[in-house]
Amino acid sequence: KKFPKFYQNPPNFSAKFPKFPPNSVNFIVKFPKFPQNSINFIANFPKFPQNATKFIANFRNFIAKFPKFHQNSPKFIAALVDAVSGAVWTFRHLDEFSNAVAHLCRHLGYGPGAVVAVFMESCPEFVAVWLGLAKAGVEAALVNSHLRREGLLHGLTCSGARAVVYGTEMGAGELRGEQVSSGELRRGWGGAQMDSGELRWDQVEPERDGEGLRWAQVNRLFYIYTSGTTGMPKAAIVVHSRYYRIAAFAYFAFRMRPDDVIYTCLPLYHSAGNILGVGQCLLHGLTVVIRPKFSASRFWDDCVKHRCTIFQYIGELCRFLLAQPVSEAERRHQLRLALGNGLRAQLWPEFQRRFQIPQIGEFYGATESTECNCSLGNLDGQVGACGFNSRILPNVYPVRLVKVQPDTLELLRDSRGLCVPCAPGEPGLLVGRIDQRDPLRRFDGYVSAGATRSKIARDVLAKGDQAYLSGDVLVMDDLGYLYFRDRGGDTFRWRGENVSSTEVEGALSRLLGQADVVVYGVEIPGAEGRAGMAAIADPHSRLDPAGLYQALVPVLPPYARPVFIRLLPHLDTTGTFKLQKTRLRGEGWDPRLVPDRLFVLDPQRGRYVPLDGEMHARICAGKTRF
Repeated sequence: KKFPKFYQNPPNFSAKFPKFPPNSVNFIVKFPKFPQNSINFIANFPKFPQNATKFIANFRNFIAKFPKFHQNSPKFIAALVDAVSGAVWTFRHLDEFSNAVAHLCRHLGYGPGAVVAVFMESCPEFVAVWLGLAKAGVEAALVNSHLRREGLLHGLTCSGARAVVYGTEMGAGELRGEQVSSGELRRGWGGAQMDSGELRWDQVEPERDGEGLRWAQVNRLFYIYTSGTTGMPKAAIVVHSRYYRIAAFAYFAFRMRPDDVIYTCLPLYHSAGNILGVGQCLLHGLTVVIRPKFSASRFWDDCVKHRCTIFQYIGELCRFLLAQPVSEAERRHQLRLALGNGLRAQLWPEFQRRFQIPQIGEFYGATESTECNCSLGNLDGQVGACGFNSRILPNVYPVRLVKVQPDTLELLRDSRGLCVPCAPGEPGLLVGRIDQRDPLRRFDGYVSAGATRSKIARDVLAKGDQAYLSGDVLVMDDLGYLYFRDRGGDTFRWRGENVSSTEVEGALSRLLGQADVVVYGVEIPGAEGRAGMAAIADPHSRLDPAGLYQALVPVLPPYARPVFIRLLPHLDTTGTFKLQKTRLRGEGWDPRLVPDRLFVLDPQRGRYVPLDGEMHARICAGKTRF
């Protein structure tokens, strides 16, 4: 019955067309840039496990195929390569070592459902240990290797870990001085001098055959710590099916190949290195070259030596490479894909032009969210974008940008009580629809039920729905490309790491006799992320920050130590007695605008020095590096 209305009143019908993006023709033209094999990518979805929770139960059959990789083709001899020592781990070696870990776990009484912390630097053994724990049904808690003191204690205990596996590079002293010697966390495997309650790996001879292992069908694979947007680091749950889906999505979406060699210097306690990187080794037989710490001077030599075709980055890493002098090795590499996040739009063209890397695979993802309810990927090389969502069919992919209060990230709602979607060009909080009945859109959250609830909003786009709150502010253009804008809440990113302001505030307050302290991130011209700045209440002007830095060294990792210090008579509080930092963050670190005493870290001298106009000018000119 409505058909006649179309042709009876065509002007009104046509008048609705201008509501589409004015440059919709350009939008259509961009379609051919999508992957040519996108149909094959979709066709491969049915090959995913029908029962995802049993994925690890089938891992034994998968690992049994590892030896066939290097038997059938010389390209698959190496599973993992240690870029420092040059050690090459074949798939058989990885399989046998992880079997030995699983047998030892069973011997020590750690079975399905138990949690064991892993505190090691990135290396092939790191992968073999958590894989072996998974074979025994044990859930690994992958602790940030930079943590110290209270942060380390929190990381070891909040997951409910009963034991800790640590490498000799961490040193037994990192654990012995903490409150973990009560017996609850009682055994470590390593080669250093041990306490009587500890075991050395080289003193045991566990079986390396997987035939005697009964594969435990447990849902949780391991925990990855994320600072989220507020509070101390939280243990995010990674289930078996999610590990599989994230790794498989990256493989097909970015058109990886079985003969690719991936170079990663990202930490394996993060999802980018351990899932997107190492996951390609475990699932698709790619070789992964591991360097525990990024080295700009050795990067290209490593890539040439190991014939790498893919490397993983964060924004800081790309900037460091651009700052290096031109070298012969950077012209002899075989890299065709750079995969990561945080590459600034200003650096993108120069980075791609100088190093001649055909594809930049920028993505956005949160450790605790699923890859199909709050993850994005740039598949067609749009400069600066971290993903895309169709404006014509916005409901196909369950992510939206919604309006929030800029300072608090509190959701703004309309008269119906629903969130207000953002228009193109308008910054908003990224949210992802949750459907607990759909494995692709469920939210597994954190070990802490309270932390999980804090990341879920209700009545977002419709009454009764649920959505994951990313805590990050993005903006969408007229075509549907999404660009990262800012990290909200009490977390900021510096030197490639998420810094929890709550953790830094606690450490400083304890050192200063429980003084009022707020920590926030501030921008430095030409630097990636935000540098830490601590505002400290010093009512009697007695604090001398000169020696404060040395007191912070054993307490906080390097990236978490504040770059700037501001001393002021008192800190303002809210009506609920919460310390305010919004005004302080806005005032920044310019001594011409801030009436209080300011100090800045002198990296060479390892101490805080007064920040005056001359020093401010040097920093803004890029003459001082942190």
